[in-house]
Amino acid sequence: MDSSFTEEKKQMNPPLTGGDMENESEKDTDQTAETSEPPEHMSLADASAEKATKGSDTDLEAEDPEKAFRSIRGTELYLEACRLVEVVPVSYFIQNLDKPYINLNHHGLGPKGVKAIAIALVSNTTTTHLELEDNCILAEGAICLAEMLRENSSLQVLNISNNHLDTAGAEAITSLLLDNVSCLHTLQLSGNNFGEEAALYFAEALMSNYQVKKLDLSHNEFHEKGGQLLGQMLASNTKLEFLDLSWNHLKRKGAVGLSVGLRVNDALKILNLSWNGIGNEGALALGEALKLNNVLVHLDISNNKINNEGAKRLCRGLEVNGNLKILKMANNPLTVEGATALVVSVRKNAKSMMEEINISNVLVNENFIKLLDGVYQMHPELDVIYDEVEGCISKIPKQHPNPMKLIQNYLKAHNLQLWDFFRKIDKDGNMKIPVATFRRAMMQQSRIPLDRVQIGELVHKLDRNRTGFVDYSHLKEQKTAQKLEEEETEEENKEKP
Repeated sequence: MDSSFTEEKKQMNPPLTGGDMENESEKDTDQTAETSEPPEHMSLADASAEKATKGSDTDLEAEDPEKAFRSIRGTELYLEACRLVEVVPVSYFIQNLDKPYINLNHHGLGPKGVKAIAIALVSNTTTTHLELEDNCILAEGAICLAEMLRENSSLQVLNISNNHLDTAGAEAITSLLLDNVSCLHTLQLSGNNFGEEAALYFAEALMSNYQVKKLDLSHNEFHEKGGQLLGQMLASNTKLEFLDLSWNHLKRKGAVGLSVGLRVNDALKILNLSWNGIGNEGALALGEALKLNNVLVHLDISNNKINNEGAKRLCRGLEVNGNLKILKMANNPLTVEGATALVVSVRKNAKSMMEEINISNVLVNENFIKLLDGVYQMHPELDVIYDEVEGCISKIPKQHPNPMKLIQNYLKAHNLQLWDFFRKIDKDGNMKIPVATFRRAMMQQSRIPLDRVQIGELVHKLDRNRTGFVDYSHLKEQKTAQKLEEEETEEENKEKP
């Protein structure tokens, strides 16, 4: 427990009112006597309750500190805490103290500012998501937050990235996780100078933690040993679904260590290892893990010095894995040879669920395009993102009609509306179609002949923000094909230089 924080809590006193001023000297004497022998250990809740009852003359309040504590929750408690730690109150925090989402990123709070916020949140039951990124809270602030979270029963998402927490801060947070006493399920700790010692803390805590499902440890200082320790954690953890270790220094041995744990892990769905220099040996280890892992659906190994040989080694796992849907390998030194190996691995695997392979920096050729068109017949949900085709401009050739125009013409001819067209594809009826489902449906329908490139353009138009869903809920007003065509023409005119 942070002793300075506890000491400040003990001192919490409501300001004197006008009626109290006459007996101010007597009360000062009484208060001095009351605080001359403070308890050595006091929790946040106890300290807050003590503040609530100090200066009270009624037996009821003295006998029921919890009732008194409840009476000064929220703004009053926060303002008193700010007075004690000598910081200026944050008006935004006061205005949103009863809201489920509070964003205090980049507010320059510092350790003391976070202490005041921690005091106010001890008994808060409404806030579930707290953003505190880039506030220089240091280890001291992390300790206060950890202590608060031992009492708070509502906070579920916490972002304290880029706060210079260092090893001491990591120890405070992981001690909380180890005890399984908080309700946090999402924790963002990017850019906090965590090194190998911190990796040990996280590995030990998460081996038995049954709350945290999403953990961001990107932009830290984990090296090969850190990767090995976190790999041991993955072998035991049964709850973590998202792990971001991008921008660390795991390299070959770290990736191998993680892969060992990944082989037997039955919870992790998304793993980001981009910018770690894992190389071909790391790709090989991940390929071996993918032979056995049946849970992971998203793997990001972009910017990892993986060449064609490494891609081929990874493919050993892709040829048998039946769960991975998204593979990001952009900005690795691959050529069309490595790209071909990746697509062939999907073709060989009848149970492949692959929806996206991102090799956006790779220049491909016409033979690769022919291969991809063939694989697309078997796996219409697959989207391979590459750079350009050698000797071709990376746009749909003129002989390929605009796919939206084709849909408009079909709707006109059959006196249909766009709403009806989408509803036939949307089996669940929730007005949001997963992109992979949409691709498959468009490829398999025979009413409107569209090829792979046209369907790709159509998806780009209907999911501009790459949410992974084609959302057609805005078409409830039953737009006609003619109206849609007018909008499409207007959009095309805007795009013209």
